[in-house]
Order: sequence, then C-alpha cells, then structure tokens
Amino acid sequence: MTPVTTSTPLDLGRPIAGDVVELILSDHRRFETLLRQLRDSSSDRDAVRYALSALHVAHAEAEEKYVYPTLRRKRAISEHEAHHGKEEHAQGNQALLTVLELKSTDTQAFDDAVEELATALNHHLTEEELTILNPAREEVSEAARAKLGLDFLTERNTQLDADCGRIENVRAIVARDEKKGLLDDEGEDDAE
Repeated sequence: MTPVTTSTPLDLGRPIAGDVVELILSDHRRFETLLRQLRDSSSDRDAVRYALSALHVAHAEAEEKYVYPTLRRKRAISEHEAHHGKEEHAQGNQALLTVLELKSTDTQAFDDAVEELATALNHHLTEEELTILNPAREEVSEAARAKLGLDFLTERNTQLDADCGRIENVRAIVARDEKKGLLDDEGEDDAE
C-alpha cells in the first residue's frame, strides 16, 4: 500500500477560530460530502477514503480531548452523553478501518463497507447535533464556545498535520478503543 501523505486534493478546511458548535457542524457537512463522494464510483475513492479518515480521526480526537470534557464541566451534557459520543466515535473508527483495509474500491465488499461506515457516521452526526450541540448552544456562553472552538481547532489541525488518518494510526485507535471497552457489542445494554 502506498504511504499516505498529509496533502490531499480534497479540502478538509483549516479554520483558525470560531464558535465550537459552528465548527463541528461545518465538519459534519464535510463528512456528508465525503460520504457522497465515497459512494460515487466515478470519484477517486482512494483519495476520498483517506481524506475521510483524516477528518474523522482529527475531529473525534479533538472532541474527546476538549469538547466533551468542557461541556461536562459546564454541565451542558451528562457523563452518559459524553461516553456515548466516544462509543459512537469508536464505532465510526472501526467501520472506517474496514473501508481502509480493503485493497480495491470497485468491489461489492467496498460498497458494503462504505454503507456500514455511512450508517455509523450519519447516526452519530444526527445524535450529536441533537444531544450535544443543542445543549452547548443553550447552556454555554458565546465566549466559552469561542475559546472551546480554538482548543478544538488547534487539536484538530495538529492531528491533521500528524497524518492522523493513516491506516496504522486508525488500527491503533481501534485497538485502544477495544481495550477501553468502547466497542463492546453489549455496550448498549450497559446504558440501560
């Protein structure tokens, strides 16, 4: 497999400041665009899957490092909501790894893996917008959201600069998430 560099013909955005809610929503729209491109057999699916990988890892790592803990401290979200967000990131990383590990992008196996990835990501985007971003809008001041936006972007862009979407890194993240129990099939039962 050819090594993937940090340069990609696909724009992942490099904002330097903003309201964390709007920044996260902007990334969510990028995810949706990349998923559409990944489903399109006439696109450069190889480039798209690596761009999606970089964005997913950078976005999730930045949310888990800064956004979720800050919103918990400000009592905008519960521990359960933060943990559930981490579980959904882990499921997305696992589905992403399946897409990355496939050699060919023009097979039914690839299409099936993309469908699983799209299902996981779309579920997470919807749930996060409803249960995490709405409370952040309502419970966190504009100034605090701007400060959190800077923290989020700094980590996100640092991750992108470190080529966070490379397959070896995604494998390591999935292994970490398995050790943390974030990928347990029984995880849904734990929430009850």
